[in-house]
Amino acid sequence: MLKVQEIRELIKLVDQSSIDEFVYENEGSKIKMKKNTGTTVTAVQSLPQASVEVVPVTQPAAVSVAPVQVEQQEAANNSAATPADTSNLHKITSPMVGTFYGSPTPEADSYVKAGSVVTKDSIVCIVEAMKLFNEIEAEVNGEIVEVLVKNGQLVEYGQPLFLVKPE
Repeated sequence: MLKVQEIRELIKLVDQSSIDEFVYENEGSKIKMKKNTGTTVTAVQSLPQASVEVVPVTQPAAVSVAPVQVEQQEAANNSAATPADTSNLHKITSPMVGTFYGSPTPEADSYVKAGSVVTKDSIVCIVEAMKLFNEIEAEVNGEIVEVLVKNGQLVEYGQPLFLVKPE
């Protein structure tokens, strides 16, 4: 049986490759990965003008949609705050590609929100990858300043999820 880290590496490799489906069988265990190959629309902003082109792209949705949302959100964050404001903040990042969930169940309250005080062992969210729900811890003691992603949003490896003001 493969270890969780080996499965994560397989997910990354399949995600970055041009193959659409991957199946691995060994000693009664079976892993099957399939990319979403539907057509998605990506907005591309040209640098000299403020206009936005809409370009149809055939790629997995997780690869083409999430970066656009991150760029738009980072642009909004940069207009609201100067880099000096965020230089002393700790970023809690996603350790894997998956789906962000702010609460343990759809009916439950969020683990944290802006203003919540956390310890380094506090669970701040869940990232789901391949039907495995991975609890993400705060990593530092402090106060949540901002939640950078929305519930149900696809997140990339290393993508910032929260800004924390450390104690």
